[in-house]
Amino acid sequence: MSDRNSILRDFAKAYLSRRYSILFYALLLTMVAAPVLSALELSGTLFESFVAASLLAAIIPAGAGKNRPLLVVLMIVAWLARPLTDWLGHTVLSAITLGIWTLIGMLAAVAALRFAMGATKVDAEHLYAALSAYLLAGICFGLLYWVLEQIRSGTFAVNGQFSQTSAIYFSFVTLATLGYGDIVPRADIARGLAIVEGVGGQLFLAVLVARLVSLYSKPGDQSN
Repeated sequence: MSDRNSILRDFAKAYLSRRYSILFYALLLTMVAAPVLSALELSGTLFESFVAASLLAAIIPAGAGKNRPLLVVLMIVAWLARPLTDWLGHTVLSAITLGIWTLIGMLAAVAALRFAMGATKVDAEHLYAALSAYLLAGICFGLLYWVLEQIRSGTFAVNGQFSQTSAIYFSFVTLATLGYGDIVPRADIARGLAIVEGVGGQLFLAVLVARLVSLYSKPGDQSN
């Protein structure tokens, strides 16, 4: 039993030391899986499983001590509640459950950003944390857009069906301020969220670059 506990502790220590690099690649896998699953016409539940696994990886480093197990349990409950409410036919409740995912993801993105911005010198883990926060914001805003469309049809004007993949696509187009114009928000709440995401994406890049430059320009290493 003691050997097993020692192995678990070593595994947890190794994971937490590389937690944001693992999260970054999990988010990349989720983004790649979205168009692939859509092209194969597979169920959206499979894509949501990728998202839920990424969010689970995101919240593990978000808490500390007693808070971490609580966050993990909350995410698992929300993960199970999503397909259950969908199977029972509660469309609005199912969409609200997915909305809870987005809130958890946003909190994890804030925690990752705080970790990245709190560095006194730049290393790979802090860079991965910043990149993970950016990807988390894009995915979570995309899910939020899709939830709004499910609750109120016609929130977005699009040629064809506004799928989860379309929502993720629109989110990253907005976050990067590309503005293709093929998907247009019609409701005020969707327009407001698009403004927040677009402005937030630009501020994120500007502040992050300024922070990294200031860290690289400091002579020598400084302790926290």
